[in-house]
Amino acid sequence: MGSFQEMRATVAELLRGIDRYNPENLMTLERYVEIQARENAYDLEANLAVLKLYQFNPQHFQTSVTAQILLKALTNLPHTDFTLCKCLIDKARPLAEKQLSRILYLGDLLETCRFETFWHELAKTPELVVGIAGFEDSIRKFVCHVVGITYHHIESCLLCEIMGGITDNQLVLWMNKMCWSEPEPGKIFICNQEENVKPKNIVEKIDFESVASIMTPSHIC
Repeated sequence: MGSFQEMRATVAELLRGIDRYNPENLMTLERYVEIQARENAYDLEANLAVLKLYQFNPQHFQTSVTAQILLKALTNLPHTDFTLCKCLIDKARPLAEKQLSRILYLGDLLETCRFETFWHELAKTPELVVGIAGFEDSIRKFVCHVVGITYHHIESCLLCEIMGGITDNQLVLWMNKMCWSEPEPGKIFICNQEENVKPKNIVEKIDFESVASIMTPSHIC
């Protein structure tokens, strides 16, 4: 099947010009999506091209490939990839395909930061993300992003919960990765949000010549 790096140049060539709309390329692009899922790699442009080809050629639509594309888009939150992908899917598809409907529901939970509910619902259908390498950790990275821009401090038990019920040892690893500290037991210090706001002095320089015409009367009495 080849590796992600081996196929990347080939796919980039396929996506140039009018050839990106050639349905004969779908088999190659679908295989590329599977490689992204297996190797924890990502190529949004190629995935959007697949969905666009499905739009033009609905008889070639593949639910499993579309599901992989949506799940890979979720791993790239907080970027808007998931929304872009949703816009290229026929609205009737999720109604007919329970797998897609489920993924869209999980995506909505993440986009609205209902993390505890997300992990609870994901546990009901764990088979959805089988084969998507690094999915859970990518979501945890997004959770950390949201926490980092929202909290000064957070209870460690709450943090473990919204990160999918991780263990204390896993929490320590994430804290080290995010440079968070625990100044007192059970309380995680995220950051001082005021330190993230960097004041900027704005100095406007206006020379005399640029305002001379404004200061000079247009008519001399």
